[in-house]
Amino acid sequence: MSTTALRPPRNQADPRAVAWWTVQALILAVPLAVTAVACYWLFTGHGLLLGVATVAFAVLCLALALAVPRAYYRVERWEVTAEAVYTRKGWLTHTWRVAPMSRIQTVDTARGPVQRLFGLADVTVTTASAAGAIKIEALDHEQAAELAERLTAITQATPGDAT
Repeated sequence: MSTTALRPPRNQADPRAVAWWTVQALILAVPLAVTAVACYWLFTGHGLLLGVATVAFAVLCLALALAVPRAYYRVERWEVTAEAVYTRKGWLTHTWRVAPMSRIQTVDTARGPVQRLFGLADVTVTTASAAGAIKIEALDHEQAAELAERLTAITQATPGDAT
């Protein structure tokens, strides 16, 4: 039995992912901020302290929607070798997900409607693991198709039962 040392993954999502993730975050943050301000305006006596807290909450929602996608882009990484596909995610706690090629059952690509506007796609590598699939997010849609084809070819050439 041989052991293979995995180096830290080098590949990042496509740079357009930051804009896509920002749009997704704003779709949630803007209505939340607007609702908070509207509730303050309509249902309170317009107290100064509550007004400051409401505005601070709204600004925090919008600031997080703009900052989190940029931070996520800096820490999310993925890699494919002849032996495995793996990802690393997380800011404080780095989570590594590794799938040996011999355990891969399916390779899928997906493009949501907003992703299509940005020319992006996700690649999902499914194994029999109880932890679930490995997802490589926000790749250029052509790169995602090439990666899925490459993973499929490597998986087919790798001996094993994929269970």
